[in-house]
Amino acid sequence: MESKETILAKLGEAVLMEAKHKKLSVRKLADASGLEYSQVQRICKGKVNLALTTLLALSEGLDLKPSELLKRIE
Repeated sequence: MESKETILAKLGEAVLMEAKHKKLSVRKLADASGLEYSQVQRICKGKVNLALTTLLALSEGLDLKPSELLKRIE
């Protein structure tokens, strides 16, 4: 199994790439997700181990199923 840091970095990269694909800034993604900008920024940098509810909020903000977002870190 990969290290926690590697997994978080991959998730952050996947969130950021999906946001860019949908032409969302980190701030707009935070607004769409109902999350604080600073929290989304730390997630995108792979600096925070997020809760399941946060993952669900990000998925909603990206208009993705949570499973689709998680597939992007494989």
